[in-house]
Amino acid sequence: MALFFYQAVNSAGETVEGEREAIDENHCVQQLQQEGYIPLYVKLATSQTFLGVALTRQRGALAQKHIMLFTGELATLLESGLPLDRSLLVLMDLAGENDNLAKLIGRVLEKVKSGVSLADALELQAGVFSKFYLNMIRAGEAGGNLGEVLSRLASYLERSQELKDTVSTALIYPTILLVMSLASLFIMLTFVVPQFSEMFASAGKALPLSTQIVINLADWLGRYWWAVIGGMVGVGAYFNVQLSQKSTKQVWDGRFLALPLVGEMILNKEIANVTRTLGTLLGNGVSILPAFLIVRETVDNLYIASVLEETQEQIKQGKTLFDALEQKNIFPKMAMQMIKMGEETGHLEEMLLRVASIYDKQLSVAITRFLALLEPTLIITLGLMIAGIIVSILLAILSVNDLAV
Repeated sequence: MALFFYQAVNSAGETVEGEREAIDENHCVQQLQQEGYIPLYVKLATSQTFLGVALTRQRGALAQKHIMLFTGELATLLESGLPLDRSLLVLMDLAGENDNLAKLIGRVLEKVKSGVSLADALELQAGVFSKFYLNMIRAGEAGGNLGEVLSRLASYLERSQELKDTVSTALIYPTILLVMSLASLFIMLTFVVPQFSEMFASAGKALPLSTQIVINLADWLGRYWWAVIGGMVGVGAYFNVQLSQKSTKQVWDGRFLALPLVGEMILNKEIANVTRTLGTLLGNGVSILPAFLIVRETVDNLYIASVLEETQEQIKQGKTLFDALEQKNIFPKMAMQMIKMGEETGHLEEMLLRVASIYDKQLSVAITRFLALLEPTLIITLGLMIAGIIVSILLAILSVNDLAV
């Protein structure tokens, strides 16, 4: 599945826009038409999206934190005894200056008052809510415990966001350190070393090999710096194309899983996500096959998504979740044993949520271990490279002084 950005006209003649997952552009257009929209524009949501459309997306998008806030507050109001329409009206007033959220709640309230279920009303909001979210709401409405389901859903969204924040925050410092390291080397080779090379050239003495290498490197970088930048942009564009196509992204996702430390972090993140989503769905009355279909759409790693697709097919043939996953040999033994125990005791959803909690902690440990190795590695590598440049310059200076004496 790929993510597409679209603009369309609804039955009221209003222009709406949003994002949704589909196999390709034609499938996305068909989905919109089936829901009563007239598609105006459908584009793969990548860096190739036109600038104007990208800016519109940023202005009109509803942040994940607002969805979390909406879910939690609606759960609180419903559990306190307020009817759904009154709860939505209160939330629309509480939205305050957040026009996007207030307008969305207003549209949902209008549909609910006309007799549409909450799940269907949310589904009409231009792809703001995921299939997982919508199926949870449907399960809650069918079971008559919408407030309780919304409360669980709010907790799920909070934990999922914490997991994403943990990963993104952990990568900030190494990224800054790497950028500063490369910038320092670039400045030294393009501005500092050339000042000495002119002095060495006028001395007329053969320079040490290390100095010659540094000077030649600085000279090449001074002439062809544009080639270095172009090469980096080219590599970035290549990976952007590779990771935007389903077939090639699945191959790269499999390679990423094989990387030391990084692969462990990716696997722990996906296991926590899969087990938490599946456990939450099963705990709210969604059967395992529809739940698996929803879970696959929440997975970022397409290699793992393909494994889950094969697992789903084997479950259709009558195999248990443990037996189907065991053949794929991708989930760790501890997770597999806990899943087996959950199936044998009839508490699979509880055991899946426990697995998610364990692998959340495993991810934190893996990130800590990764940073513990990455940060000193970057610092030592940068230090050695700068020290090598300085030592080569000092050797040349000493050789020039010897000639003068």
